[in-house]
Amino acid sequence: MSKRVLVLHGLGGSDYPHWQACLAADLIKQHYIVSFPKMPNRDNPNIDMWKESLKKELAHFNPDVVVCHSLANVLWFHTCDELDISLEKLMLVAPVSRNRVVEAASTFYPYPIAKDLKAKEVIMIASTNDPYMSEDEALELKEKLNIEINVLKDAGHINTDSGFNSSDFALDWITK
Repeated sequence: MSKRVLVLHGLGGSDYPHWQACLAADLIKQHYIVSFPKMPNRDNPNIDMWKESLKKELAHFNPDVVVCHSLANVLWFHTCDELDISLEKLMLVAPVSRNRVVEAASTFYPYPIAKDLKAKEVIMIASTNDPYMSEDEALELKEKLNIEINVLKDAGHINTDSGFNSSDFALDWITK
């Protein structure tokens, strides 16, 4: 049976050539079932609208794996305590700082530290030079969440703007 993977973008979306768009295509080529929904008002999001959209998508799609980038991590932290699901895997890529509010997404702050991320296996992917979360903040968040972390060297916000286009890190982890 094919695994179902839900890919959740952050502020502004993750259109091609972003690694999330590449990941969705690569997973489909390997016969995974993929949902990569466009969240409402993605350039000026509202937490309540995104939570409602996420809950509908989860109920409709019923994923085995969820891959979050940037603000989608914060969405997951806000929503997971309200969910009755158990994922096989959850990947949290380039979460954003709890100490700096991104103005376009101010309704997402402050954000909670989730006690149960609703997945059997969780990994966070961070970067040594992410402008939205320092490496120290990422390591602190990893400790609070009690999860594994992989810190990429000089990958910025792990997006197209920082020259990061490869989805191999995510593809390898999901398909292993």
